[in-house]
Amino acid sequence: QVQLVESGGGLVQPGGSLRLSCAASGSFASITTMGWSRQAPGKQRELVASVSSGGSTDYVDSVKGRFTISRDNAKKMVYLQMNSLKPEDTAVYYCNADYKLRGYVSSQRSWGQGTQVTVSS
Repeated sequence: QVQLVESGGGLVQPGGSLRLSCAASGSFASITTMGWSRQAPGKQRELVASVSSGGSTDYVDSVKGRFTISRDNAKKMVYLQMNSLKPEDTAVYYCNADYKLRGYVSSQRSWGQGTQVTVSS
């Protein structure tokens, strides 16, 4: 299994920046895709950004040009740099990782506990 722990959330003013971090630990054979999702009260959870093992990234249109996802495979961490934050970005942000266990051919997904990001003046 993979345990994911997010950090870096908090309260920021519109236009401000935050950097979210997610550390992976546990027993697993490999981690493939890692990503960040968010969920605001009364809203559906949406994928914000993802990064493959090869470094390919994808972003939801609303954050393109403002957010940057990156990963450090040696440290088993994934980051989300968030700039030019807007009130609409307010949500609980969750880290996720797709991984494989020894003896399994298919991937499983693990989620972190979430970290609150609030953008308000």
